[in-house]
Amino acid sequence: MAHPPAALPQPPPAILANQHIYSDHFDEQFVETLDRNILQLLDRVWFRSKLVGFEEYPQRNNPERPLIFASNHSGMAFPWDAMVALSHLWRVLPDLRDLPRPLSAPMLSQSALMNPFQVQDFWKRCGCVDATTLNFETMMYYNDHNLMLYPEGVPGIGKGFNNKYRLQRLATSTVRMGILHRTDIIPFYTINGEYLNPYTYSWEWVNRLSKKVGIPFIPMGPVILLVLLQPWFFYMAFPAKLTFVLGSRIKPYELTSKTTDELTRPEYEDLSNQVRARMQTEMDAAVRQYGQHPYQWKELWQRIKENWRYFPFFLPWAWPALFREFERQYMRNGRRDFDLDLRSPGTYWRMLWRNPFTLTFFIPVLGWIPIAIRGYKGHRLGQNK
Repeated sequence: MAHPPAALPQPPPAILANQHIYSDHFDEQFVETLDRNILQLLDRVWFRSKLVGFEEYPQRNNPERPLIFASNHSGMAFPWDAMVALSHLWRVLPDLRDLPRPLSAPMLSQSALMNPFQVQDFWKRCGCVDATTLNFETMMYYNDHNLMLYPEGVPGIGKGFNNKYRLQRLATSTVRMGILHRTDIIPFYTINGEYLNPYTYSWEWVNRLSKKVGIPFIPMGPVILLVLLQPWFFYMAFPAKLTFVLGSRIKPYELTSKTTDELTRPEYEDLSNQVRARMQTEMDAAVRQYGQHPYQWKELWQRIKENWRYFPFFLPWAWPALFREFERQYMRNGRRDFDLDLRSPGTYWRMLWRNPFTLTFFIPVLGWIPIAIRGYKGHRLGQNK
């Protein structure tokens, strides 16, 4: 059914003008220093991530175009799953050209509130690009890295625990780009991510209100009370063992004999549903194999004992101080290639002294006032940038 190889499309003027997004904010030194100082510890002790099937890492079928990595969203949780997956790949890939750069929901970068503990430009510095149609099309001409996205979009984040591991409708743009640029979709499945914030549910009318203040969803469940009483719970995650399972390569250009211009909207939706059904089948199998014991408490306790010298920084209540100190060193002090001292007595208290704003994350209810003021500074509520 596949068309014979055709000449690759050249970037139209709008895409050429938009190629500044490749390097506007992305800071590889920021990523490396963040991983070394924070994410490695959190992953080693708290998330204990595992890559399954990545030993023979997927290579590009079309050398001129990035592969499109696609995963399921972890419902009702702050996007720790994506952070952990990318930081793990960052550490193990010998060639960073293979590393995917993520397209992320624009809401993540529209206000400081949605950056972890309000670290300035966190997502953009880590390489995220706002998931708009123009940006997606532009990134298909980017060859320094592959591409990663969550084709369920915001509905995948806010789908509720009752819909765990149930793929929502996939964006048809994923299939369209794969066909247009004759590049493959590489699915991988995030297992146990549903337990980063379990037993929370989604109410559409609540989510409509929350989006007006730049928050994609509000998790309705016991955790909502904790968020009010201790604002740091807004960013926290339970210690689910994150397992990332590589799926089977999908060649969307072999699913149809038509070109992208010939395909109608219903036909795109049918192709997207075919991809979704295939991914759902593979994910169900991965859940049966790796998702039956999401926390593995014995392993967690063993990791805590092995890393006790780093106490309390692997525990979520210490993450605000850790992230704020990292921002102070990297952003405000302009330091590079440094190592935070996390093992000396009194380090945690010194971090609080140097970063007094951190205390607001522990003030019941009223702590949200300074957090909101700083989080929405320069952001026009109810409007997209």
